[in-house]
Amino acid sequence: MTTTGPEIETGVIHGRFQIVHNDHVDYIVAGKEHCRHLVVGITNPDPTMTRETPADPGRSRAEANPLTYYERHIMVREVLQEQGLNHTAYTIVPLPISIPGLYRYYVPLDAVFFLTIFDDWGRTKRSFFRELGLRTQVLWERPPHRKGISGTDVRTRIMQGAPWEHLVPASAAALIKKWGIRDRLKKAATEAHPERPS
Repeated sequence: MTTTGPEIETGVIHGRFQIVHNDHVDYIVAGKEHCRHLVVGITNPDPTMTRETPADPGRSRAEANPLTYYERHIMVREVLQEQGLNHTAYTIVPLPISIPGLYRYYVPLDAVFFLTIFDDWGRTKRSFFRELGLRTQVLWERPPHRKGISGTDVRTRIMQGAPWEHLVPASAAALIKKWGIRDRLKKAATEAHPERPS
């Protein structure tokens, strides 16, 4: 009996990955199951490629973006290796998601663009893709209360010293500790809100 793989040759998936958590893993793996090669776009790669959006105003704030592009690249790579994905099955690239005119410099536009939708920001991204005439596939669409783990919650737990390791892959937890992300988050929060007691 002959088995065939996915019919889609190349897929593009994206996320800010500040910090990679277990639901991110489910999302990336679901995308990979639909294509032979997955391009993982890391959004908000640097402040010059980040735009504020009314659909999700918090995503551009410094305290919501503690990791550099390089660190997120390493974290995504380590997590995918932990999941057993062969390094030839995916490529990790920057993707300035809020600047559609730049997509062509970073990802193949003939790919299928995967996304999930939970809120207005998800719908905004789908409109970016459609306006460029890109092929899209919604992996799942759910109401906000069914989103699951949020990066905001993970970062808050880390900063406050609450339990958080169960929300992220082991490889991500090791990097968070190695890089001193808790101290970085506390410093960013203090700088953003100097009136609050530390």
